[in-house]
Order: sequence, then structure tokens, then C-alpha cells
Amino acid sequence: MAVSATSLPFQEQNEFLRRKLNLPTNGWTDVYGREHDYAFTVAGANRDELVADFHQAVQRAIEGGTTLEDFRKDFDRIVARHGWSYNGGRNWRSRVIYETNMRSSYMAGRYEQLMAVREERPYWQYLHSDAVEYPRPEHEAWNGMILRWDDPWWQHHFPINAWGCQCSVRALSEDDLVRLGKAGPDTAPPIVFEQRTIGQRSPQGPRTVQVPQGVDPGFEHIPGQSRLESAVPRPRLDDELIPAPAPGLPNRIATDPLPPARPFPTERILPADLPDITYVQRYLEEFGATLQTPAVIRDVIGERLVVGKELFTDRVTGQLKANKRGRGQWLLMLAEALKQPDEIWTRLEWLGALGKAVVRRRYLARFEVSGQAAPAVAVFEVGADGWIGVTTFPPADDGYVDGLRQGVRLFQAERR
Repeated sequence: MAVSATSLPFQEQNEFLRRKLNLPTNGWTDVYGREHDYAFTVAGANRDELVADFHQAVQRAIEGGTTLEDFRKDFDRIVARHGWSYNGGRNWRSRVIYETNMRSSYMAGRYEQLMAVREERPYWQYLHSDAVEYPRPEHEAWNGMILRWDDPWWQHHFPINAWGCQCSVRALSEDDLVRLGKAGPDTAPPIVFEQRTIGQRSPQGPRTVQVPQGVDPGFEHIPGQSRLESAVPRPRLDDELIPAPAPGLPNRIATDPLPPARPFPTERILPADLPDITYVQRYLEEFGATLQTPAVIRDVIGERLVVGKELFTDRVTGQLKANKRGRGQWLLMLAEALKQPDEIWTRLEWLGALGKAVVRRRYLARFEVSGQAAPAVAVFEVGADGWIGVTTFPPADDGYVDGLRQGVRLFQAERR
């Protein structure tokens, strides 16, 4: 039978597995923990074509909702084609490949979905599956426990937590807690770590790892979380917006005026002398993200964007930089431009230095600021090459704002 919780595959699950890169290995410890977010592996499958065939078979199983018995037909065909000599019995080995990939991809996609609704449903409930043949006492003890999504306990216990684990998580709202007769979330149990030695028979030799009690080595992470982190746009290497005359498509500039500038509250202008980490924290809070956990957001036209500390992580030094040219004061204005822009534009920009074109999306907003003669302009621009943020006070008649309004307009706010 197929794993019941994954009988209805969904986009996030499919994409998680599809984007993995095939990586040959000699043993299961060659790729460990969070590394599985990026690499598709089958322990002991050390040839490119062999791994690729298994990847395709697992992908078909997930997208087609096929059963374990159907997958075993692919397993037998692949083994025969490549003459693969594997450890363990055929039924056990095929089940491990099938169920582990099914469950990990499902929970990685589920994590992305849960993060997208964490504002409306901020509580996560751990659910133990009665379908497990040999339930673990710790997993049974966690069944029904409700914690906030940002409780540190989840960093080490978000399912799946072991070989064969079928535990899952559901999101709850404040009203759900009331219906359950609860005034708030539960208190997380203490995290007790223990050392385990793995890979005793691995060609690379044994290694010692530290895992929480009740969690098997290799499962002490949130499936897909590091992929979310890697989806956060990095700062662009260049520091300027491409001007209107630069090559690009379309090259049309708007002729109608922007909506009138809206007031920007004085209390949302941050102090000028805060540490970079504080500026970053304040920006991330606007989107429900933290320094530890990125957030998936949807803009006003439904485009998905991942917000995390990597937005402000220098590509060279790895240090947080959020106050370049004094822009730290205006970071909440930049956040507002992304959340509630006046306009969104997109354009195919030609990057001469790289010899290629990049599609960029530009979020533009104007604000009236007390004490400033001209409205502030805030621009958040993102593309495959990273992002850049601009906050400035240009003179009203210098044409700067009009030069930013180029390409295809995807959105315009209602006139106020």
C-alpha cells in the first residue's frame, strides 16, 4: 500500500524532489541530514545512471500516486538493468527507498505550506500515526502536543523523525485552540541529546553524531528548511538600479502619474545607530520571519517570495549588512514597499558584464515623511541575480521616479 498521508501529492512535494540533484554514494552516511534537501541519493548506488533511474522512479511514484508494489516493479527493472548488488532483502530495501522519499518530500512540502499560513494558524500540532507497525514510545508521547511554529523544539523534532516514521504536523488557529479547550500552547519537553555512532560498515568509516532522544541519526532537522533558506534572494553584487536608457525589454516608460504618496509614520523610522543584526531582525519581523527561520510570503499579485536573513548576508564575508549608506533607518519603509507597493513592474534586463539577460521584478512605493520636502521613494527589486533595495528623497521634477516605471506594469494600487 502507498503511504496514506502521501496518497494525494501536491505541488510543493513534487517540486522538492524534482529539484534535487542526483548524487552517487557508497553508503547512507555519505550524505547526512540537511544535505538531503539538495541531493537525491540511494545508499550504495554509486553510478550516475543508476541514481538517475531511481530518481525518476521515485518521482513517478510521487506524482502518479503509485503503490509500493508498483514501485517494486521499477526497482526490479532498475536492479536488473544495472546489475546492482545491494545490501538487505529486496522487499526491505525497496520499502526504505520508497517510503523514506515519500515521507521526506511530503513533510518538506508540508513545512513550506505551514510556513505560508503561520500568521493565521501559528500553532502546530504533532500527530503520531497509528499505522506504524512498531511505534516509538517518544513519538507516541508527543502525539497531540501543540507548540507555536517558532518553538525551538521543532528544529530537532519536525517529522519525519526516524526510519519508517509516519508522524505529521497540522496547523491550528487561536479559535482551534479554544475549541480544544486550551488557553495557549503546551510547554515543549526538554531536548535531551545523546551521542550515536553510525556508519560502522561504511567505506568512509564510522562517525559520531549527536541527536535528540527519539530521533534517528540523519533525521534531526526540518525537511526542506535549508531549501527555503537557499531560496532567499541574496544581495546583488552591483549597487545601482539599471537606468531607463539601458538595454532591456520592454523599454516603454509609463506616462501616467503614480498614485499620490501616502504618509509614513514617524515611529516606523528606526534609530540611526542600531547594530546591523537589530535592523535585520526588525525587517524580518514585518514578514513573520526570524534570524533562524525564513518565511514564505505572497505579494499583492500572488507571487511567492522567501524572506530571511540571507537578504542581508554579504556574499563575500558572510556578515550581516543592513545599514549601508545609512539605509537602516528606512528598512521598514522598504518592507512596506514590498508588502503594499504602489506599482509592480517587470522587465528583461540585459547585463553586459555577464553577457546574459535577467528578468527582474520591481516594487515601487512613495511616502510622505514629516520634515522632508519631497516624498520618499522606496524600491525593492528582485531577480535571478539577487535583490537590491533603494530608499531616497529625489526632487519631484528630476524624472527619477518616472525612469523607474519601465517595462510591463503588473500591478497598480487604487488611487487614494
